[in-house]
Amino acid sequence: MAVNFRKTVFKGVAARLDQCPGDNLPEIVMSGRSNVGKSSLINLLAGQNKLARVSNTPGKTRMVIYFLVDDRFYLTDLPGYGYAKVSKKTKAEFSELVDQYLSASRPISMVLHLMDIRHKPSEHDLQMIEWLSSNQIPWRLVLTKSDKLSRAQINKQLQVLSKVQGMQSAPKPMVFSAINKQGLHEMRELIAGVFDDIPLKTD
Repeated sequence: MAVNFRKTVFKGVAARLDQCPGDNLPEIVMSGRSNVGKSSLINLLAGQNKLARVSNTPGKTRMVIYFLVDDRFYLTDLPGYGYAKVSKKTKAEFSELVDQYLSASRPISMVLHLMDIRHKPSEHDLQMIEWLSSNQIPWRLVLTKSDKLSRAQINKQLQVLSKVQGMQSAPKPMVFSAINKQGLHEMRELIAGVFDDIPLKTD
């Protein structure tokens, strides 16, 4: 059975590991720097414009946010990193929560690491790619905001990323835009394929 992404609901938040859901449902985890487009991606996947709040103030989300999809799994939104206007202490707390989460034996089925396709990988991005590559968690790099670049510019960025440590043997990054919906069907198929081999029907 294909996943009904439109049956996605907000389920709750957690500021500490002991506040995370204990029902052992599998998780598709989204990571990335602040304002990279995680909320926009969740909204587009679910076909709901206001499900995940899209803030003009990146770094505002400081907790893990859970969305239950089709009563089958969670879309888990980790706190963003790299926002300059929060204190060093707050940045450290963000990083600590993310580090703890990924190392806590949560039922993570896949990590989607989001990066703005217009920019080079940050130090945090490189650390995440290296960590994911060296651990036994399936992951995929998602390049957001592709509508901001031409096809030639997108191909150039893909070539640059292919040389990044940890990317040589990784699957090709997914190119995504919440504006023109590039990559939406492929993203839904990727996520659904984690749980079964039945391809999704197009909307």
